[in-house]
Amino acid sequence: MNLLENYTLAELSPGVTATYSKTLTYDDVVLFARCSGDVNPLHLDAEYAATTPFGEPIGHGMWTGALVSAAIATRLPGPGSVYRSQSLSFKHPVKLGDTVTVTLTVNEIKERMRLVVLDCEAYNQEGKLIAKGVAEVIAPAEKQSLQAGQIPDITVGSP
Repeated sequence: MNLLENYTLAELSPGVTATYSKTLTYDDVVLFARCSGDVNPLHLDAEYAATTPFGEPIGHGMWTGALVSAAIATRLPGPGSVYRSQSLSFKHPVKLGDTVTVTLTVNEIKERMRLVVLDCEAYNQEGKLIAKGVAEVIAPAEKQSLQAGQIPDITVGSP
């Protein structure tokens, strides 16, 4: 199992960074569509997607947003963080098989509110900027080291 450790406000300073990476699979697209209700054929129907400017199915934009959330929850500041706000603009589509790496960088700390402002960038394996934005999180009050929760395997099948 993976051990998750957080940063408290006292341990953070501008310039501290963390990364989180994941490769987009077809199962990810189907599960994201199921969880979110976003069943846009651009993501799920190869024939339809071939008629769009993308030429093939692409991942949901908010799948990348979910990676930002995962990076905050597991890396910086980590467990115990409260995700307060997010601005995010999408610059390039994520295609099946793309590996997206999110980088979080501490930009500002507002100690009175325990608020941490994070610059967020996501790049694919070719170095193309996928998304960029700013997140605000409330840093954990106490240091924590926790075992990562186990997620059961899920099999995606046709209806």
